[in-house]
Amino acid sequence: MISAELKENLKVCLTNDKHSIMSDVTHSKGGDDTALDPHELLEASLAACTSITVTMYAKRKGWNLENVYTIVKITKEGNENEIERKIDLIGNLDEEQKKRLLEIANKCPMHIFLEHKTVVHTSLL
Repeated sequence: MISAELKENLKVCLTNDKHSIMSDVTHSKGGDDTALDPHELLEASLAACTSITVTMYAKRKGWNLENVYTIVKITKEGNENEIERKIDLIGNLDEEQKKRLLEIANKCPMHIFLEHKTVVHTSLL
């Protein structure tokens, strides 16, 4: 569970039981542009989940994956949203291994979550 507490202007502190990060919006939206905005945090969630999932799989297989660079960008918002994701697999991998790691990237939990319909239930504390 994540909680968000307003700190100053539009900057918020996001916390769970162990960690905290900040989020803000750009000057043009009234913020101070001091941290990732909420859209960037969503992009970051998918990028992190992708890199972690691919790395875990490669480690389990004993493959020589040295690093994973994942770039995520929200490209369309509206009735239908679109996200572009590009993955660079660094290491001594053959084409079959790369193909399999791309398949595994599509199975990361955030990817699966984002592809399904989501309902948000909101209430007052």
